[in-house]
Amino acid sequence: MSHSISMSEFDPKKPSVPISYPIKTLKELKSRSYFESFHYPFNKASVSNIQSGSSALPNRGRLLVCHDMAGGYSDDKWVQGGTNADAYAIWHWHLIDVFVYFSHNLITLPPPCWTNTAHRHGVKVLGTFITEGDVGRAMCNELLSTKESTQMYAEHLAELAFNLGFDGWLMNMEVKLDPGQISNLKEFVNHLTLTMHSSVPGSLVIWYDSVTIQGDLWWQNQLNEHNKPFFDICDGIFTNYSWEEDYPTRSAAVAGDRKFDVYMGIDVFGRNTYGGGQWNTNVALNAIRKDDVSAAIFAPGWVYESKQAPDFETAQNRWWGLVEKSWGILRKYPGALPFYTNFDQGRGYHISVDGDKVSDATWCNISSQGIQPILDFADSTTNSIQLLVDLKEESYSGGGNITFKGSLEGDTYFKRRIFQGDFILSELPIHFNYSVKSDSNSSLGLVLEFTSTINERMSILLTSQGMNHLSSRFSKVVPTSEHKGNAPGWVIHEGTIEMNGYILTEIHALCYRSDAPSNELRLKARPYGSDRTLASPTGYFAVLGHITIKTSDYKPDFPVSTSWLVAGDYINWKSGPQDSKILDVKISWKLKEGKNFAFPHYNVYVVKLSKQADINPSTTLEHVQEYLGVAQVNCFYVSDLEVPPSTSSLKFIIQVCSFDGTNQNLSESPYYQLEVEAP
Repeated sequence: MSHSISMSEFDPKKPSVPISYPIKTLKELKSRSYFESFHYPFNKASVSNIQSGSSALPNRGRLLVCHDMAGGYSDDKWVQGGTNADAYAIWHWHLIDVFVYFSHNLITLPPPCWTNTAHRHGVKVLGTFITEGDVGRAMCNELLSTKESTQMYAEHLAELAFNLGFDGWLMNMEVKLDPGQISNLKEFVNHLTLTMHSSVPGSLVIWYDSVTIQGDLWWQNQLNEHNKPFFDICDGIFTNYSWEEDYPTRSAAVAGDRKFDVYMGIDVFGRNTYGGGQWNTNVALNAIRKDDVSAAIFAPGWVYESKQAPDFETAQNRWWGLVEKSWGILRKYPGALPFYTNFDQGRGYHISVDGDKVSDATWCNISSQGIQPILDFADSTTNSIQLLVDLKEESYSGGGNITFKGSLEGDTYFKRRIFQGDFILSELPIHFNYSVKSDSNSSLGLVLEFTSTINERMSILLTSQGMNHLSSRFSKVVPTSEHKGNAPGWVIHEGTIEMNGYILTEIHALCYRSDAPSNELRLKARPYGSDRTLASPTGYFAVLGHITIKTSDYKPDFPVSTSWLVAGDYINWKSGPQDSKILDVKISWKLKEGKNFAFPHYNVYVVKLSKQADINPSTTLEHVQEYLGVAQVNCFYVSDLEVPPSTSSLKFIIQVCSFDGTNQNLSESPYYQLEVEAP
C-alpha cells in the first residue's frame, strides 16, 4: 500500500493512515490538542525503558547519537509501516547509550518506531525542543514571559514524553535572549528536569551549547562558565562541534565528578567539526575517549544521505565498525529471559510468520526490529564463510535472517560470535530452539559461552549432528532434536540444558559439514536445489532464521478469543473499480475487565468471506487470510482495503504474539467481523 499525505491539508483530528508528526507552535502545546488527534493512540511506544533495563545511565563515557536524517519524519513517520525496503535504519544499538530524534520543528516527537527498537536494545530516546531565528525568538518571549508560563510549558513537555513513552528532551535554545529572560529560562530547564525525573524513571534533559547565561547566542564548544549554570540544573550538555583538542580536558575539569554528562559534539557531515567527520569521525572519538568524557554524534545518516559506496548496508557496517574500534562495545543487551530474535532490521522485501511468507511487498517499520546481532565485519573478506543479514533471502519470521555462505573443507568449521549478553540463569533448565534452512550438507549449530560466579568458563555446542572431530573443542556437546517447520525447507532445532548459577555471556554460530551423508530430513528440505552444492563440493550455504532461549517453565499464555473486546470505528465505504468497495476502518481491541496481559505486538489479517462461504463454512481459514500488517499498540487502521463484490462480510483477525516469538493460532485469535455495506 503506497502512502501519501499533504501536510498543508493535514487535519490531525480526521481519520487517515497513522503518522508521526511534530508540534510546531506553543499554542498547540498549551492547548494539549495533540491528545485529541486521531493519530495519538498509534504514536504511543509499546516498549518501556524500564522493560529494557535501562533506567540509569552507566558511570563511564557514553555515546549519544542525534538522528537528524533528511529533516526527520521521512519513511519513519508511517507508524504502521511504509513501503520503502531501502529506508534508513540503525542496527548498531550496542554502541549507543542515548538516541535523540531531531528536526527543526519547535517540538520533535520521536516516532514510536525509534523508541520501541531503542528501548528493546536498552537505549534511551529523547525528543527535541528547539527555538531558532526570529520565530524562535518570538516564541521565547511567550515561553519566558513569567515563571508560571515556563512551568506550564515544561509540564506539558513532560506530559508528552510520559504519555508517548520516550525518555526526555534535548533543549536547543538557539536564539539571542535578553539578560532579564535568563532567570525564567533557568526555571524552564530546572522545572522540566524535575518534572521529567518524577514522572519518567531514568529520564534525561540535556542542554545544547547555544545561548549563554548572559543571553548571547555564542557557541562555546565546551563546558565553561558561560553555560555551566544550565548544565548544573539538568542531566548533561551537548557541546557544539567546533572544539579543539584540549576542550574535552577543559570540560572534564569544569564538570568534576559529572564529566560523563559532558557530550562533546561531532558532526558526521564534517561541518567545522574536529577531525573532519565522515570517515574520520573516529579521529574525534579517539580524542574524546582519551579525556574520559562522553560523545554526541550528530547526523550519522550522512552514510545514507550521501549514498556511500558500495551500498547502504555495507557502508553502514563499515562506518559503525570504525566507531566500535574507537569506542568499544558499550553495552551488552538486556539480560532477561526469554531471549528472542528474528534478526529483522525493520525493513525488507517480504514478511514471514513461522516460516510461511505472508507478504512479498517491500516494507519498512523500525518497530519490527528484532534484537540485532553484534557482528564483526572487519575481517569478513578473509574468511571462508561470508556472514551477512540478507533481507532478500527467505526468512523464518519477519523480514530478516543471518545468511552464511562460502566454502568449507571436510572437517574444518567456521565459528562467529553473534550476540553478547549477561543472562543470569536460575536453577530452572533453559530451553532453546532455532530455525535453519540450508543446503544438503551444510550444518549450522550454536555455541553458548557461559561464565560461573567463580569465573569458570564453559563452552557448550548445541547440534543435531554427530561431530566427533570437533567435540573435544567444547566443554560439552548437547544434542538437539530436529523437526520440520510448518513451512517447507525450515528445520527447527530444540534442546534443554541446566546451567544453574552460570551467566550466559555469548552466543556463536558454528558452520560445519555433516559427518554423515545428508540425512533424510535435510534431503527433503533442500529448498535451494542441488545446483549450488554440485557447483562446488566444498560449497556451504545456511540461513539462521530465529533464536529463542527461555526457562523451561515459560509458556506463552494466550487469552482465549472470547476474553477480548474487539471493535471497529471510523467505518467508511467508498465505491471501487468493477463494483468492488473500498473500506477504511479503525480496529481496536482490549482485554475484558480483570485480565492483565502484555504482548509485544499483533499480526493483523483479514478474511473476505463470500456468500458461498456462508453456505459452506468448510472453507479453511489458512487458505483465505490476507496479511494486513503489524500493530505495536491495541489498534490498527485499515485503509483502502478493496472488497470484491462477492464478499458478504470481513473477518479481521488479531493474532497475538508472545515475547518468546510464539504466535497464537489464527483459529483461536480474537477477531472483529464486519458486514459489507449493501449497495
